[in-house]
Amino acid sequence: MPAPPVRARRAWGFEWRSATEVLGIPLVHVAVGRDPRTGRLRVARGIIAVGQFAIGIVTVAQFGIGLLFGFGQCVLGFTAVGQVALGAYFGAGQIATGMTAIGQIAFGYYVLAQVGVGVHVWSPTVKDPLAIQHFHDLWETVRRAAGHGG
Repeated sequence: MPAPPVRARRAWGFEWRSATEVLGIPLVHVAVGRDPRTGRLRVARGIIAVGQFAIGIVTVAQFGIGLLFGFGQCVLGFTAVGQVALGAYFGAGQIATGMTAIGQIAFGYYVLAQVGVGVHVWSPTVKDPLAIQHFHDLWETVRRAAGHGG
């Protein structure tokens, strides 16, 4: 019996790099899918990196590292917003970490969560006055920055 035909793996995707670079790193790098030559997953690497997998100063990715800011499904960064947001300073997500952490499950110094672990926690079961004040102040700062406060 003859062997079944081998199907070639079809690579799909898109990649774009800005012509502008900073220290040899593209200002913007967008990469999704697989490289058609190697079949490997593309990784966006740039000051601003966008892709399924990305590393940059500012990153938007399914899985990424944003040194200053990361946004995506699972991101790590100084500040992070995502389903899993592993922030050093600020994190907001379903699972979040950071000095200030907001999430369904959160770990940090100031924590606003359904289930939280931290020094100052505001949750359905814990109402630390310093946490409450911190998050009220944070909200007022956001409102003023958005032009909605006095």
